Order: sequence, then C-alpha cells, then structure tokens
Amino acid sequence: MLHHPPTAAASARVVAPKKRGSYNCGRCGLPKKGHVCPSADGGSASLHLPRSGHRLRRALSFDEDRPSSSPAPALEDEDEGVTEAAVLVTVGEPEVVVEEGGEEEDDDEAGWDGEGSLPSSCMVEILRRLSPKELMRAAAVCRGWKECVRKVWRSAEELRLRVSPRSQIGFVGSVLHKCAGLTRLTLTMESDVDATMLACVAFSLPNLEAFEINMAENVVNRITGDELGRFVAEKRCLSTLKVEGCTNIGFLSISSSSLSTLWLSDLYCISKMVFKCPNLRELSLDFTRKENDSTDLITMMECLGRTCPRLRNIHVASIHLSNEAVLSLTSANLRDLRMLSLVLGSRITDAAVTAIVSCCTSLELLDLSGSSITDSGIRIICNVFPETLSRLLLALCPNITSNGVQFAAVQLPLLQLIDCGMSICDTDYQNESAEENVYPNNERSGEYTKCQKSSTMKSQRIYQKLIIKHGTLRKLSLWGCSGLDTLYLNCPELNDLNLNSCTNLHPERLLLQCPNLKNVHASGCQDMLIGAIRNQVLNEFAAAVKDHLPCKRLADGSKRVQVPHFVQQLSDDEKQKRKRMTQCIVHHD
Repeated sequence: MLHHPPTAAASARVVAPKKRGSYNCGRCGLPKKGHVCPSADGGSASLHLPRSGHRLRRALSFDEDRPSSSPAPALEDEDEGVTEAAVLVTVGEPEVVVEEGGEEEDDDEAGWDGEGSLPSSCMVEILRRLSPKELMRAAAVCRGWKECVRKVWRSAEELRLRVSPRSQIGFVGSVLHKCAGLTRLTLTMESDVDATMLACVAFSLPNLEAFEINMAENVVNRITGDELGRFVAEKRCLSTLKVEGCTNIGFLSISSSSLSTLWLSDLYCISKMVFKCPNLRELSLDFTRKENDSTDLITMMECLGRTCPRLRNIHVASIHLSNEAVLSLTSANLRDLRMLSLVLGSRITDAAVTAIVSCCTSLELLDLSGSSITDSGIRIICNVFPETLSRLLLALCPNITSNGVQFAAVQLPLLQLIDCGMSICDTDYQNESAEENVYPNNERSGEYTKCQKSSTMKSQRIYQKLIIKHGTLRKLSLWGCSGLDTLYLNCPELNDLNLNSCTNLHPERLLLQCPNLKNVHASGCQDMLIGAIRNQVLNEFAAAVKDHLPCKRLADGSKRVQVPHFVQQLSDDEKQKRKRMTQCIVHHD
C-alpha cells in the first residue's frame, strides 16, 4: 500500500479545535448576521434586550441563596506573614481543603458564550471562594468553567483531606492527580492505613515538601519502619514529616538531607532507631504510656548528637526517661538547642538539670513536666538562663514548692510563660482520699471518728502562698494547685491566668493587679472564689474606665471638692485605651 501525505483536512483535525463564539450579539442578543447593534453608539441600557436561553441563569447560579453551605474563610499564617485564600472541596464523604497561592492566570475569557465573559483570572478568583459542593457543580456548567476549576486545582499548594472508611485508595489517587503541584498534604485517616497510601502519595506528588498523617480514634496505622524510611529516602524535597499512631514501626532508620522537622507519636517497643539527617532542626518523639515499652532511650539519645548536629528543638515524652538518658543527650554537646522538652520522666532529678545547664547554655524553652526536680533544680536553672529563658514548664512536679516558683519569677526577667499545674498540691488531702478508698468505714461510730479526724487534719494542714511580681509575664498556669491558699499577682502584661481546680484558694487572700488580663479560667473553684475573681477584675477595669476627677481644696482650706467635668478633657487615644481594658472573660463551670 502506498502512503499518501496527510491532507489539509487531516492536519486540521490534529490541531486543537477552535472555540466558537456565540451567533448572537453580546450586547442586544439579536443574530449577528447583517446586524448593526443599536447600543454600539452608546445607547441607553433600556434598549438592551434580555438574552434568551437557560445558560445565563446557570452561569449566575452562585448568586442564589445557599443555606446548606458557605464559603471557607481565608487562612492566615501569622508566623510567615502569608495570607492565602482557602477553598473547601468535598467529593462524597471525604473532606478536602485546598489552599492556593497567588499564581498569575492568563487573561483569556471563560464563560458560557464567549461574548462579554469574565477573564479566566477573575473566574478563578471567584471559584476559589465557592463551597465544596458548588465548586464541583461549577465544573459541569461549561467547558470554560471546567477549565477554570482545573486551574484552581493545579495552583493548589496545600491540601487537607479527610478520608472516610467508605473511601478507597483510588479516591485519594484521583484527588492527588488533580494537584500535581501540591507541596503540603495533610491526611486525616478514619480507616486503617498502610504502605499503599505512602506509595500513592509518593507517585502522585513529586514535589511534596510537608506531609502529615493524623489518625482518628480506633484506627490502626500499619506502616512499618522500613516502609516509612523508604518513603523519606525517595522524597528528595520532603522537609516536614508528621505521623501519628506509629505503634507498628519496630525498626526505624530515616536518612534524608532535606528533612528539617520530624514528629512521630504513639511509638512503642522500638528495637532500634537511627536518624541520619544532617539538616534536622526539630524532633518530636512521643511514646505510649505503657510500662512494658522496651525502647532503649539511652542509645537513641546518643545517636542524636552524632547524626543530627543542627538540632534546635527536641521533645521526648516517655515514662521511661531517666537521668542516664539525659546524660546521653547532653554528651552529644548540642550547643544550638533552643527548646528542650523532656516530659513524664519521673526518674529525672536535679542531677539531670545539672547536666542540661552544662551543655545547653542558650535555652529559650525548658519543659520538665512530670519530673522529680526540686527547688534546688529551679535555682540551678535560674542561675544559668537569666538572659535567654522565656518559657518554663514544670507541671506535675510534686517536689517543687511556691518558693521555687517565686524564685524563678524574680531571677528570670524575660519569662513570658510559667506552667506549674498540679505541682503545688495538697498531699495530705490526697493521702486522706486514698485511705478512704482503701479502707471504707460504714459504721456510725467510725463515721464520727473519721469526721473528727478529718477536722483535726484540716486544721493542721499547712498551705502555701504565692507572690509574683513580674514585668513581662503573659501567661500563668496554676491548674490543680490545691496546696495554694494565698495568691498575690502584680503582672502588668499578664493576659491569661489559669486557676482551674484551685480548691483551697481563699477568696480573701486573692489579689490580682493585672490591668491587661483578658482570660481567667476558674473551673472547679468555689463559688465564693469565682465571685471574688469577678469582683476584682471588674473593679480593676471599672476603676480604669471611669473618669478620675481631681480634687482641689477651697481657698480657705476647709474641704476638698472635685473639679467639674469640663475642666478635664480626655484624648481619643486614652478613651480607646480604656475601652480595650474592659475586655476580660472569666471562664467557669
């Protein structure tokens, strides 16, 4: 057979078909053929005839009332200073949130008839603000709208996807295929997840930079350590990885030159953990609260210093933390550490504090909640970090007293946050409650003896008082401090105070001199204490709001009188400042 050269008709079929315009006039709606539009010479709007057809009504369907859904608000990232529009997209049960960047679009017209249509850039801006159901419907209006919806997906930079139990892996793949330029992905799994999901993400998103997997309740994460390490090694651009429910990790080896943030939670019985990430800056390891956890924390801490020399933030939560594990970490000589959080380590004592201060001299945040340090350990901390430490968290530390907290407030002038919840507790009351649960007494004579004994013990209890005067403190948390009965605060910058479950705090021994206070949490407190808090806060603000009229003596010096209102005039700035000072909320049951 002879091969003939392609004809002109055949070559024309290869070229993309040209978009046809409308056969009617875009101004008056009459046929264009042999037509002179009367509105071309600046005719009035009353001469315009309405266009026929239902496409106009379909195109303007976003103006109709939509009580079932509403557009998603704009998301703002205060830390980076970037503001991006958010579009919520739902396909079936799963939920998708897409954040798009400000890419420039072509100014091609997109609409229903090609005449008098909005530019595609304007259409994309409108579609970005539609609700999930409407955005999917908009893609079915016409070819131009479908192309605009496709541009919305292509320009997406961040996607938050909720995968329901009824969804299959094919749904996730179809959604990710539309967002080939995606850089940040968050998956909230409501069904079990395995390595198939990792393979789908790795294949669909070559430029992924941040990946997060959140697990719902009663959902199992079946991803192993080998599969997770292989995923990280293949993603050369990955900088942030956060995974929940890592109970089946087993052996973990992560090697990456681009990874800077790594969060792993629910870790359990890790046989070996190796990190070869020279640019890792932030590491968070949260272990399960099980006594039979066989993870070797000492060996893990030793490897961190050698393989991750640029670590700045470390968070480790485990009930098996001890002084030996802390010494292994400090032997790595991590001089760049700015945040150190070692939580729930009841075997961490003042010896570990000494090792920490000898290695890390520039800490800005120190969290030793759940440890067994004493007031001596707090003094060691204050002597080393007076110029850098701004946040100190010592919750669930039963061996510290109000004296140690007061010392920290005096010696650390840059403090902005203090958390000592459940640290200053009434131990006698707890022991008494435990004895009542172990030895119940049901006899009447025994009840009389118990009441007499409890009244004697209550009279013999020694409560503590806390006096804090600080110029930069913004948040103070005293939740569950049942050992406090006196509290005096003079903190002009304090805006959040947590007094939840402070059951023994006396209303007459409470003094709050905090003019910028905005939130006071008093759940579980006595009614009289709540009333005293409200009274003091309102009195403080009422005294600040009302006009202070100066007093002046008469000429004969007999008595003092107030100067009339017209003598003293307040400026607009002072009036606005006094209005802002009245915004304080007391949260209680």
